[in-house]
Amino acid sequence: MNKKHNIVLIDDEEDILEFLSYNLNKEGYKTFVANNGGEGLKLIKEISPSLVIVDVMMPEMDGIELCQLIRSEISLNQPIITFLTSRSEDYSQIAGLEAGADDYITKPIRPRLLLSKIESLLRRHKDARTTMSNPDIQVDRETFTVLFKGNNLVLPKKEFELLELLSSKPGKVFSRDQILMNIWGDEAIVGERTIDVHIRKLREKLGNHYIRTVKGVGYTFTIN
Repeated sequence: MNKKHNIVLIDDEEDILEFLSYNLNKEGYKTFVANNGGEGLKLIKEISPSLVIVDVMMPEMDGIELCQLIRSEISLNQPIITFLTSRSEDYSQIAGLEAGADDYITKPIRPRLLLSKIESLLRRHKDARTTMSNPDIQVDRETFTVLFKGNNLVLPKKEFELLELLSSKPGKVFSRDQILMNIWGDEAIVGERTIDVHIRKLREKLGNHYIRTVKGVGYTFTIN
């Protein structure tokens, strides 16, 4: 895998930035660092990174607010966003996912898990699937765009990948295990509610009838 990806690291703790930079640079990634959300947003606009790793708790602008700003900027080449959090509570992780993050890493950080997650995220982002289209929704993996009833729909990467997976085979029921494996991979550690959060966010944007819950199994996409 070509590791010449730009990665922006945002944290108000210098030791965390040094730790991340050291481990990522050693693996061939090019890193850029910022101490707060405002500086981080400027870097993201200048560099157009493949990945942003940002701390949840920061002064001035926290990671949640920064993520929301990134996702609202239609002109940005939307990066993968992974949160750093020292909290173990579900609400911190759910808040990050709802803001548009693709994943989260819990402190203290283990280098092997960090690198495994980044490899997995970038690999799945690079892999292109066949473009799917139907009368209401057109999903194009090459351009990372969704056309919904004639209007461009901006989605965070995980929501995009989930919609792409479900809509690639209308009528097929995808189990929760299949969704986790396809979207998060076997390296990622995610909570049980992760899929539910992303499904709910998609339903808010598309309407409830496109994604149907099959109790005890998983989800299926329908255009009827």
